[in-house]
Amino acid sequence: MKRFFTKYGMTVLALAAAIAVILSVMTYFSSTAAVLPNLAGIVAAPFRNAGATVTEKVNDWLDYLTNYDALKAENEALKLRIAQMEEENRQAKYDREENARLRELMELQEQRRDLKFASARVVELDYSNWASMLTINKGVGQDVNVGDCVITETGCLVGVVTEAGHNWSTVRTILDSDTSIGALVFRSGVSAVAQGEFSLMSEDRLRLAYLGTDPDVVSGDLVVTSGLAGYYPSQLVIGYVEELTAGDDGMDQYAIIDPSVDLEGLTEVFVVTSFDIVE
Repeated sequence: MKRFFTKYGMTVLALAAAIAVILSVMTYFSSTAAVLPNLAGIVAAPFRNAGATVTEKVNDWLDYLTNYDALKAENEALKLRIAQMEEENRQAKYDREENARLRELMELQEQRRDLKFASARVVELDYSNWASMLTINKGVGQDVNVGDCVITETGCLVGVVTEAGHNWSTVRTILDSDTSIGALVFRSGVSAVAQGEFSLMSEDRLRLAYLGTDPDVVSGDLVVTSGLAGYYPSQLVIGYVEELTAGDDGMDQYAIIDPSVDLEGLTEVFVVTSFDIVE
């Protein structure tokens, strides 16, 4: 026996310690739960935690997607509403401008009962350093003819019809270098000629020529059509004197006119189809 413990003593002690540990563990588990289910629970716990975390993440992602779709739909609805409001604002602005034009036209018709008008839309603008022409959508079929004056709703001169088709016409504007119209300085009554000029077209200006050596013309003077010889109606606004300068001979003077019409902004004009000659 002594030899047995001497030879196997350590092994027996180790085995006894292992049995003691196992018994202790079994005793613990038996006091809390069944051994196998408890072991299974311990093994499964990390997986359950991981599953719960994944489920939570998936639910968060689904909530995000749901909220994202809702926000996207709400954003699209807001964009549509903003677009509708912008269109309503544009329409309101157009209506205000149209009403203003109609009021001005009514005032012009009341003031100028000697004129008969035909309204027209500007469909093309040929505006360069070499020419200043525009095309309108009225022609001989609407009683528009070559030589008719074209004005704005406020009575500002735009130009003269140079070619007329059935339902279209070409208008040479007052800036074109071939333009030459009898003019009058409204304040002083000085007669002159309003002329287009190559060197001034790019500056949106025209010349008031044949003023003589000492004309009664100053900066700011209103220049209108003279109506002499009955070619054009009188008192149509051409523009305002910007400056007075000496001619090439150093004697005769001429003026630079800033026209009242904004050619690039024109969308609607009025053709003077007939007028009474005022002596």
